[in-house]
Amino acid sequence: MEFVSIRIITGDVARLVDFYERATGVQAHWSTEDFAELRTAGATLAIGHTRTVALFAPGSARPADNNTVITEFLVTDVDGVHRNLADSVTDFVAGPTTMPWGNRSLLLRDPDGNLVNFFTPVTPAAIAKFTR
Repeated sequence: MEFVSIRIITGDVARLVDFYERATGVQAHWSTEDFAELRTAGATLAIGHTRTVALFAPGSARPADNNTVITEFLVTDVDGVHRNLADSVTDFVAGPTTMPWGNRSLLLRDPDGNLVNFFTPVTPAAIAKFTR
């Protein structure tokens, strides 16, 4: 088995795609106006409109209603990401902070309120964990 993607359901695909393109520097690949993907080497972030939920199971997913999942991105400079997003993010949950496990992390909410963590390994053990 291979983990390949996570999908966020939203009422405004363009707004969320714009946010994630700016935050990650990754250009989205659009399939339709209701579905886009930001593809990285490790996984894909899919963004689908609420209209796509009916194709799976009507009412099974609700936009802007996530309170348990944190989407995480490994970045080379978490402080740079913070500076880049400072004028567009309205909810920084925690500014750049070095965690006990060796990652420097930035926790924020995307425009739909989903938690997003950008992190950079800074200790030798954390760096070794993510060196490929």
